Amino acid sequence: MANSVEMATESIEHAEHAAHADTSARKVALLIAALAAALALCEMGEKAAQNSYLTHHIQASDDWAQFQAKTIRMNMFAIQADMLGSLPNATEPAQAKKITDARATAARMNDDPEGGNGRKQMTVKAQASERLRDDAFHVYHLFERVVSALQLSIVLASVSVVTRVKQLAWAGGILGGGAAIYGALVALHIVH
Repeated sequence: MANSVEMATESIEHAEHAAHADTSARKVALLIAALAAALALCEMGEKAAQNSYLTHHIQASDDWAQFQAKTIRMNMFAIQADMLGSLPNATEPAQAKKITDARATAARMNDDPEGGNGRKQMTVKAQASERLRDDAFHVYHLFERVVSALQLSIVLASVSVVTRVKQLAWAGGILGGGAAIYGALVALHIVH
């Protein structure tokens, strides 16, 4: 009978340990779920930053292509004015007007503050697009780091369930919590 009491006591202790382990596993499962939700949100931020980067990269490329086309046209008008000016009839009023118009067009293509379409204005626009592109690329890389940290935290928390090493769950929770906070700060443009 004493043996049965000891067996029952051991069974109760094992049941209590299993119940405790089950509660612990449930807590870690909730932690993993929270980390997975944070991971999903940060991956959305990462994808948005990547799309923003690509959009601004294309815009900067288009702006510089416009700048180059404007430069070619400006040079053609300048060459036209020079060629017309070298002709023997360059001093005739009609010819002089063509030369003046070509030089004015070349000057306007270089700097057009009214229309905002000169080379100088295009340079400013292209550089602004490049800054937006570079900023988006930086945010994308920040989100990459956050996503990696969240993935690692999920792995740590998952391994803690199998190994029953609580410190791994704590490490995963701390790493994931820090990464989630950092990701929120990046999304809110507080961290750059």
